[in-house]
Amino acid sequence: MSRIAYFRVSTEGQSIESQRKALGGSFDKEFVDEGVSGATRAVDRPGFGKLLSYVREGDTVCVTAIDRLGRDALDVQSVVRDLISKGVVIDVHGLGPIAKGVGELVVAVLAQIADMERQRIKERCDAGRAAARASLAANGRTHRGKASLGRPFAADASAVTEWRRENGASIAKTAQEFGLSAATVKRYCAALS
Repeated sequence: MSRIAYFRVSTEGQSIESQRKALGGSFDKEFVDEGVSGATRAVDRPGFGKLLSYVREGDTVCVTAIDRLGRDALDVQSVVRDLISKGVVIDVHGLGPIAKGVGELVVAVLAQIADMERQRIKERCDAGRAAARASLAANGRTHRGKASLGRPFAADASAVTEWRRENGASIAKTAQEFGLSAATVKRYCAALS
């Protein structure tokens, strides 16, 4: 019977070490997926795939949060059922061990809540982008006072396009003239044509 940890971090704000500390103690084996999006199914993650091949009946898999086990509620429930059917106990930090019966019901509810929260975050981000676009169109600044939604322009797109047209210059020559990349010149020209 092994005590196994699974860690997944997808953003810079997350760290395996903080997850390790949260779980506490030592583990017989650790599996890690770094830089793997939560949108990726658990079985398609390299580290989690190795974990599934490694676990045996009587093992305990420890995770910091239920959402580490899948991309959405259905994926989490599928993973939990698969592990429980192998005789593996899932120990979720702050929730405790999950086994057959009530544990599966608790996981189903928590997975739905996690999925709902991800959707709410996406909706809030989309609403923020829409507000920024509307404000940018109305007064030239986003609702937070920025001059653009994305990265700042390296040069005035209309000046670059006009210079290229007046001089009959190639993309490469225009890029060299303004100290820009060819991709930036192409983007400027496409946006203004």
